[in-house]
Amino acid sequence: MTKIIVDIPGEKPYDVRVESGIVSQLGETLRSFTATNHAMIITDSAVEGLYGQSVKKVLEEQGFETVLVAVPHGESAKSLEVAGEIWDAMAAIRLNRDSIIVALGGGVVGDLAGFTGSTFMRGLPIVQVPTTLLSMVDSSVGGKTAINLDAGKNLVGTFCQPRYVCADIDLLNTLPEREWICGCGEIAKSAVIDSREFFEWLNGNAKLLYERNAHVVKEAVVKCIAFKARVVVEDKAETKGVRECLNYGHTLAHAIEAAAGYGVYSHGACVAQGMRFAARLGANLVGTPLAFIAAQDELLDALALDNIEFRADPEELLRLMMSDKKVRSDSLRFVLPHDFGEWSVETVSPEIVLEHLQAWQDSLA
Repeated sequence: MTKIIVDIPGEKPYDVRVESGIVSQLGETLRSFTATNHAMIITDSAVEGLYGQSVKKVLEEQGFETVLVAVPHGESAKSLEVAGEIWDAMAAIRLNRDSIIVALGGGVVGDLAGFTGSTFMRGLPIVQVPTTLLSMVDSSVGGKTAINLDAGKNLVGTFCQPRYVCADIDLLNTLPEREWICGCGEIAKSAVIDSREFFEWLNGNAKLLYERNAHVVKEAVVKCIAFKARVVVEDKAETKGVRECLNYGHTLAHAIEAAAGYGVYSHGACVAQGMRFAARLGANLVGTPLAFIAAQDELLDALALDNIEFRADPEELLRLMMSDKKVRSDSLRFVLPHDFGEWSVETVSPEIVLEHLQAWQDSLA
C-alpha cells in the first residue's frame, strides 16, 4: 500500500492510501480514529448499485450504524435543493458532530458530501472514497467542497479537509470509457504543471494509461496525489498564488461546460481544451514556446482528449468566464505555462481574452 500524508499547517494530518482492495478495510480504518457509531454514506444513483451496499456492510461489520443516501447522478446534484435534502436527512437521523460522512463516488458526490458535511452542525468529519479517476487524482484531496448556482460552477463552498482518503484502484474497474478519458485530462494537467519529469513519464506511458494498465494507473494516481498534496500544504486556501496552478485549463473549461450544458462534454475533456487555449494565450503573453504547445497537444491527443468542436458566441463564453472565481478587478486571471513545471498567474484583460476566443472559434469553421 502507498500512503501519502497530507500535513497542512493548522489542520489535522490525514492519510491518502492508494492500493487495490483497500475499501474492504474502510471500517477498520475509520474505527482507528473515531469512537462514534454513526455514519452516513452519500453516493449517487449510479454508484449505489455498484458499491453502496458492500461499503455499507464493511462499516456495519465494525459496529457503525450506517445510513446510505443516494443523490441523482450527474452535475445537477450539486444544487442547493439537493444539499437541503441531505441536510434534512442528517437532521432526521440525528447525526452529531462526531458522526462520519463517507463520500462514495466521483467529484460531484465528493463536492456535495463535503459541502453538506462541512456545514451541518458547523462541520462533521469527512471521509473520501473516490470511484472515478478524476476524483481520485484531484478532487478527493485538498478539501475544496462546493455546489453550483445558475450563475456558475462551484460558486458556493467551503475548505474542509477530509479525515481520510481511500483511493482503491479496484473501484475504477467499472468506470466507463468517457469517464476514464475525463480523468486522463486531470492527470495531464497535473503532469504539465508539476514538472518536466512527470510530463515525460506520462508522455512515455500515455498509451498504457489509456489502456488502463494497472501498474501505470497506480503510479499516475500516486504522482498526482503527491503533487496536489505538496501544493495544498503550501497554499491551503488559495491565497498565496500557489494553489491557483491547479486551475490550469479550468477557466475556459467551466465556461464550455456552462455554455454547452453540464454533462454534454466531460470535465476532463473541457480542461484539456482549456489547456490548449491557455498555452496559446501564453505564447502571446508570456512567451510560451511553440515546442511546448506542440508537445502538450501530442500528449492530449495520445490520451484521446481531442479538440472539442464546440461552436459558441465568443462574447457569451467571455461573459461566463467573467463569473469565474478567479476574476479580479474586472480582469481574468489565467494560469499560463512558461514550460513544463514553470507557470505564472497572469491578469488578462477581457479584450485580449475575447480576441483569443474568437480565434479559437474561427479555427473551427
